[in-house]
Amino acid sequence: MKPVTLTDRRDGYGIRAQALTGVLQLSRIRLVIRPKLPIAGNRLIDWLCYADNQREPDESLRNWPLGRDGYAGLVPAALLHECRLLLRRGLRREYVRRHRVDTTLRGRLDVEAQATRRFGAVDQLHLQTFEYEDGGWENLVCGAALTVAASRSTDPEQARLLHEVSAHFPSPRQPLDALPLLARARYNRLNDHYRAAHAWARMVLGGGGASDLLEPYGFGAKNLLLNLNVLWERVVRRMAVEAASGMGGRGTLHGEGQIRTLGTRKAKNTPLFRPDVLLAFPQGSGTSTDTRFLAIDAKYKGYGQEDVSSTDRHQLLTYIAGYTGAENPLALIVYPSPAGPDHRVLRIEGPRGHLGRIEVLGIDTGVAPQDAAVPLRKVIAGFAGSAVTA
Repeated sequence: MKPVTLTDRRDGYGIRAQALTGVLQLSRIRLVIRPKLPIAGNRLIDWLCYADNQREPDESLRNWPLGRDGYAGLVPAALLHECRLLLRRGLRREYVRRHRVDTTLRGRLDVEAQATRRFGAVDQLHLQTFEYEDGGWENLVCGAALTVAASRSTDPEQARLLHEVSAHFPSPRQPLDALPLLARARYNRLNDHYRAAHAWARMVLGGGGASDLLEPYGFGAKNLLLNLNVLWERVVRRMAVEAASGMGGRGTLHGEGQIRTLGTRKAKNTPLFRPDVLLAFPQGSGTSTDTRFLAIDAKYKGYGQEDVSSTDRHQLLTYIAGYTGAENPLALIVYPSPAGPDHRVLRIEGPRGHLGRIEVLGIDTGVAPQDAAVPLRKVIAGFAGSAVTA
């Protein structure tokens, strides 16, 4: 399913944005896409930081006003805040290789360049030097992200501040050149304080962040789109794994507990059937080999006012059949609930008896993520307790 679809109708064009919110810049029209399930602006930055496992933001960032760019405008604001903190601390400097042409020898002579470009003449020397400066990859990433964010922002004051701060950072010629640097990023005690700024830089540059929070629709179009569906999946995953870890469980490893569809014509390319979050708990009864699973699906849907769709019920029943036993056939749906926490249970019955139980949890988006996770922790604790006493 495409994140944004455009259809031609008799009376014009129809645009469907799925779970995206933000700004979509077309040739003559600038569209501001508002979310169907809103999170208060003074809370959204908390949820963004929680989804990407970052430190808590201070009050100046949490109270950033939502301007014309809506939710997506918070990401450049967060990048600006973190880069200011870096400037206040002082940018990291290191020895950077530079290629220079000079009349005196300093550093190493580039023999190949001297022979091919000067044909043996020594009036000018091609040199390789190492300069102690702030041109390291950490600062290049910040400079590229600040430049892109300044060009995308429609808030004049925010754009001005982004331009001012970007002048203090080195930047590659093309912003896309910073993405390979982020892909190879390695952190240690000397550059660990750059992590937060780089997390927001990934979002601005379209290179990931909280699993592609910002969709990379092109740098020239000045689009700034926030994928709330992916954001919600990351939030629920962290809530569930942290809750399970405190109760003797864990998040499953990559490739563990897979459901496959066999017998298809393209069996080799058939994707795995896997929930958004899969938790593993010990079986109990003194055994150490068996594992019990709890499947959790994060749904960015308004299930506080509407019924769970038949498609989602069938999906969760497949998880119950594949991951749980007859003693506790349970799976969870977790959705955002701006009106406050909500909890209801769907019991699926068939001609041969009880098929499974789906607990539908509404997480309150008006409070801090740690407080909102309380209902989910209670349900996971009940499942963990049943696993121990089974």
